[in-house]
Amino acid sequence: MQDIGDILDNRVLLVALIACLIAQSMKLVIEIVKNRKLNVRVLVTTGGMPSAHSALVTSLATGVGQTLGWSSPDFALATVFAIIVMYDAAGVRQAAGKQARILNQMIDELFDDKHDFTQDRLKELLGHTPVQVIAGSALGITISFLAKSFLLANSL
Repeated sequence: MQDIGDILDNRVLLVALIACLIAQSMKLVIEIVKNRKLNVRVLVTTGGMPSAHSALVTSLATGVGQTLGWSSPDFALATVFAIIVMYDAAGVRQAAGKQARILNQMIDELFDDKHDFTQDRLKELLGHTPVQVIAGSALGITISFLAKSFLLANSL
């Protein structure tokens, strides 16, 4: 049971998860402002503004740098991991989403209401635009620095 307690005491992990939750919550607010309706599904879907994946991994890398040092191998590892995740979100997954959109459009045009096409539509919102990734990254870094400032202010 001590292992679980150690995990819950990991400030870097907790701040990264909080950054992810804040980014995901911001998607709901942006959805309400943009479309003037409540769509709670955005809380559990991928894609959208800002990138929660980017917020998570940049907050994690920033926290590792703040804790273990900016020249530590751990920070280098976390940074490379963050770059791979963000590249995937803005590159590979966004391309897959574009392909899904085209395939769905082709199915719509080929199979009108007269044909019985029983397959589910492909999910189109998979990845992020570069702006969404940058916004998520900025959010993650900001939350990490704010958390450190908050902890320092409360320890004095």
